[in-house]
Amino acid sequence: MPWGIAISILVDLILGDPKDLPHPVRAIGKLARALEKFFRNNCSSEEIAGILTSCLVYLISFIIPFLSVQFANQLHWILGELLSIMIIYTTIAIRDMIDHSKEVYDALVQTNLPLARKKVSKIVARDTENLSESEIIRACVESTAENLVDGITTPLFYAVFGGPAWAMLYRSINTLDSLFGYKNKKYLRFGSFPARIDDLANYLPARITSYILVLSSLFLGYNFKNSLYILQRDGKKHPSPNSGLTEAAVAGALEIQLGGVNLYSGVQNIKPKLGDPKKEFQIEQILQT
Repeated sequence: MPWGIAISILVDLILGDPKDLPHPVRAIGKLARALEKFFRNNCSSEEIAGILTSCLVYLISFIIPFLSVQFANQLHWILGELLSIMIIYTTIAIRDMIDHSKEVYDALVQTNLPLARKKVSKIVARDTENLSESEIIRACVESTAENLVDGITTPLFYAVFGGPAWAMLYRSINTLDSLFGYKNKKYLRFGSFPARIDDLANYLPARITSYILVLSSLFLGYNFKNSLYILQRDGKKHPSPNSGLTEAAVAGALEIQLGGVNLYSGVQNIKPKLGDPKKEFQIEQILQT
């Protein structure tokens, strides 16, 4: 259903994610929290609790849309197509990513650093209270490059090759990684399984996306050769097996350097540097990304 996927993208670009309406991803999050509490209380092993929580969420997230589409198709194929379109629409976040980045951009154009810090805090986990303008730009570019995979290309990849149920399954995988995939005392063991599954689910789409970014830099007039070079040189330096690929491709295309020092709850974390600082950070790079 290529035309159906195209319509899903169009619906997302028009509507985005209305916060006052029910959304499957928020339901997945509530289900995951409830199951986390249950299995933590009833399993002696945190790893087993994490595996059981994850697998049950994955199963429910796949079965419900799969059976719903099958039932709708039994009533009429048009109903099945419409339901598939709406399910796929809920798994992507193109409009939201554009809107959040634009809010950061607008705040920086107004030279309103406090507002820019507040806006960028919505899309990054790092501490933002004392970020400089260049650090805000870097945070926004890094987030956009990474979320391009999580919020757009990977769910579309599974929608194309598996249909709406597979797209929703991926969304549940990514949601659980966002909830539990932290290397802290609470989630180091519990969240290790969903974090590995998320890495696996993104493995091929992230690599496809990184080379699409390189190719797009050629047609958009950015540094195509440098994008390819930095992708191949720095793409695997990132702690994540996937995030560094798209960030490296963007860094090379824009001739900037991503990575470096970030603070998380006051604790310093140094990410590998991706790209060479041929250009200083500029506000326009947010839109270029």
